Amino acid sequence: MRLIETNGVTLAVDDRGDGDPIVLLHGFPELAYSWRHQVPALVDAGYRVISFDQRGYGQSAKPDDVEEYGLDKLVGDVVGLLDRLGIDRATVVGHDWGSIVAWTCAVTHPDRFDRAVSLNVPYRGACVGFPTTDVLRSQLADRFGYVLMFQDEGVAEQGFAANPEAWLMGFYAGGANGRTYMTNEELAVYVDAFTAGGISGPINWYRNIDRNAEAFGSYLDAPILQPTLMIAADNDPVLPLSLTDGMERWITNLERVVIEDSGHWVQQEQPDAVNQALISWLDRTG
Repeated sequence: MRLIETNGVTLAVDDRGDGDPIVLLHGFPELAYSWRHQVPALVDAGYRVISFDQRGYGQSAKPDDVEEYGLDKLVGDVVGLLDRLGIDRATVVGHDWGSIVAWTCAVTHPDRFDRAVSLNVPYRGACVGFPTTDVLRSQLADRFGYVLMFQDEGVAEQGFAANPEAWLMGFYAGGANGRTYMTNEELAVYVDAFTAGGISGPINWYRNIDRNAEAFGSYLDAPILQPTLMIAADNDPVLPLSLTDGMERWITNLERVVIEDSGHWVQQEQPDAVNQALISWLDRTG
């Protein structure tokens, strides 16, 4: 990976291959490494593949201020990175929080992103992803109680510091479809990265939920104009498959693929099926 300065931060970027550019955006609590199964397959298929540790993660910059992790900054990182790499237009692919960034890129910068792909996270007319904390607290606390806990600075950090590996495995195992999808060596990559960099940066993404809703309120109910692929998992305990129903209301050019026997970490749990679906769609829509 190489370090590239853009949008006021330094990002650790993996840029491989030639052909049409594809930008891969990881989620929480992950890294660019989460795309380790997709990058070589996409390169072999003839694409230029750009993945990076998003701000707060891995080898990338970790600003101190919570406001530096707002969705405007995250989208700015992607656009700024394209600028620095001399890329006019790209396909944006996201998973988990990366999907929220990807949806927002597609809505707010249709001139820079000609196709959009989301893994697991559906588009329901709100590119910001999460409702406000008031809505979460009153209606969705049973599912997103951890998001509310994240709002109190220091609480998540203290829990992580007590046992980083157990804290991370709580998320990885809790979202998976009842299987071990990482080797001990792969898990160690995550544990080492988050132990070195801390968890405050990634958690600060969640601490901007209300600010994001206010900043992007004008995009509520906005359509996605680009050709779009929704890759869903049949057994995601966080985001049920039913949430993808009715996405055609906002996305006219939509294709949906359901990956079987998979939980929330679909590109790692079922990499071959994801690669096949993604490359087939990219080849057909390019």
